[in-house]
Amino acid sequence: MPNHILLGIEIMQRGEQLYSGKAKTVYTTSDPGKLILLFRNDTSAFDGEKTAQLDRKGMVNNKFNAFVMQKLEQAGVRTHFESLRSDSESVVKRLEMLPIECVVRNIAAGSICKRYGVEEGIDLNPPTFEFFLKDDARHDPMINDYHIRSFGWATEHEVEEMKEKTFRVNDVLTQLFASGDMILVDFKLEYGRYQGELLLGDEFTPDGCRIWDKATREKLDKDRFRRDLGGVVEAYEQVAARLGVPLD
Repeated sequence: MPNHILLGIEIMQRGEQLYSGKAKTVYTTSDPGKLILLFRNDTSAFDGEKTAQLDRKGMVNNKFNAFVMQKLEQAGVRTHFESLRSDSESVVKRLEMLPIECVVRNIAAGSICKRYGVEEGIDLNPPTFEFFLKDDARHDPMINDYHIRSFGWATEHEVEEMKEKTFRVNDVLTQLFASGDMILVDFKLEYGRYQGELLLGDEFTPDGCRIWDKATREKLDKDRFRRDLGGVVEAYEQVAARLGVPLD
């Protein structure tokens, strides 16, 4: 594990559990401005209707996320990531998260095909952008700019900033995955406020995006779990290896 992403591993102690989601648990630390994210082996789909425990998944996602966040920082996209604390834990800035998911789709797959009756695999030019309300009980309904502003979920400036940053992420990561002979089909991002700035938060892992092999279009992401294709963690590890993510 590279030393430059292990800063603070000795002094950042885990505090109380702040939140536990489908695949991650968030803990406080001795620093009120920092949190610890624990990536668990839990896996779920269809709003928690399908669940499983997959060995090594937490470790792979933690290190994969750290690698991607660093690549984005190098490209000028500020994130909440601070350092790896252990194989399955990361230290991050404590953000005031917006209850919004930002989705960019480069190729038609998943819910957009069901919603509009389009064939999976169609290239989307230009890529589509969608907002969703982060609300599992309501199955994360699609929302638009007017909903966001009217209900006070984000300001007009933040709405535009989320779009700009998300498309910037798409530009950076599309090229990154292409370097490993893969297609970044679509992905979800979340943002939060930090000292007057909007930062990328949550995670970027194969749990929250779709990745296909460029030549065969084999699915290398969470769709392997959704569709009972098997080899979920093995696919995540293959993606990591193609990108040069250090897992050992």
